[in-house]
Amino acid sequence: MNASTYVTKFGSLKDYEKGSIQIVQGKATNYAFSNVFEVAEKAQAYDKIIVGLNQKYVIEAVRAEGQSVWYTASHDEFVVVMDGELRVDFLKLNRAVNGQIEGTQIAGEQPEGIPMGYVVLKKGHQAILPAGSAYRFNATAPSVLLIQTIQGPLSLEKWSEICLK
Repeated sequence: MNASTYVTKFGSLKDYEKGSIQIVQGKATNYAFSNVFEVAEKAQAYDKIIVGLNQKYVIEAVRAEGQSVWYTASHDEFVVVMDGELRVDFLKLNRAVNGQIEGTQIAGEQPEGIPMGYVVLKKGHQAILPAGSAYRFNATAPSVLLIQTIQGPLSLEKWSEICLK
């Protein structure tokens, strides 16, 4: 391969390479650097581990495996499947969620609402998780998700475990 040849390699939960950064100035410990596949590989199913933070907004890496509980938020959220396949079921809730709480909340074991349908997402697919609805994930095999949301009660900070040391 010559110097101008680039190869794009897509990672997966079963096959990823941990990248690196080239330090131009400062120390490596000043940089937050992690690999979402590595984070998901070490996570419990449906832990919402923050891998990106911008003020109150976060990107969370999630290992999807089996069926999740029902979740909701007082604002729109966004999910991208990085690896695997995922079904997302939606309910239009009969009662509004607590708007005082930002971020993802548990909606209950079986929240009351009107079924809105479902979507099936595969690697690279994305969907909106709309405000005022409840959603539940179902993955028949381990999958990796990224969720854009606001930091909330279910968001986990594990910087010392996931960042470059």
